[in-house]
Amino acid sequence: MIRESYTRVSGTKEWIELILRWLVGCVFIYASFHKISDPALFAKSVYSYALFPSGLINLIAIVIPYIELLSGLFLVFGVYPRGASSIINGLLVLFIVCLSINLIRGHQFDCGCLSAGEEMDKPTRWLLIRDILYLMACAYVFFYKGRRRLSLMQ
Repeated sequence: MIRESYTRVSGTKEWIELILRWLVGCVFIYASFHKISDPALFAKSVYSYALFPSGLINLIAIVIPYIELLSGLFLVFGVYPRGASSIINGLLVLFIVCLSINLIRGHQFDCGCLSAGEEMDKPTRWLLIRDILYLMACAYVFFYKGRRRLSLMQ
C-alpha cells in the first residue's frame, strides 16, 4: 500500500517537472523569435533599460536571443535539463534585477521580453511577477531529482 502511493506521488512529480520544463522552454523559444528576426528593434529595447554601456547593447541584443532559443530547446527536448535550467534561471535573475531597478526608478519602458512594443501597456511590476513565477518553475526543474519524462539526456 505504501509503495503504491509512493509510486503515484513520484509519477505525479515526473509530470509536474515535464509540464514546467515544457512551459518555460516554450516561453523562451517563443521569446527568442522576435528578437532574432529583428535584432535592431530588440537593441532599442535593451537600450531603453538605461543600464548597459552603449558599446555592449548590440552584442547583448544579438547573443541573448540565441541563448534563450538554445536553452529553451534543450529544456523542451530534455537535453541536459539541469544545465539548461541553470542558464535560464541566470537569465531570469538578470531580467528580474533589470526590471526591479527600473521599477524603483519609476521608468516605464518596453522590456522586449516576449514581443516588441506590446508590453509597454503592462506595468513593470506585472512583468516582474511573471518573471519570478518563471524563475520558480525553472528552479523546480533545476532541483528535480527524479526520473525525467521524455528527456533525451539527464
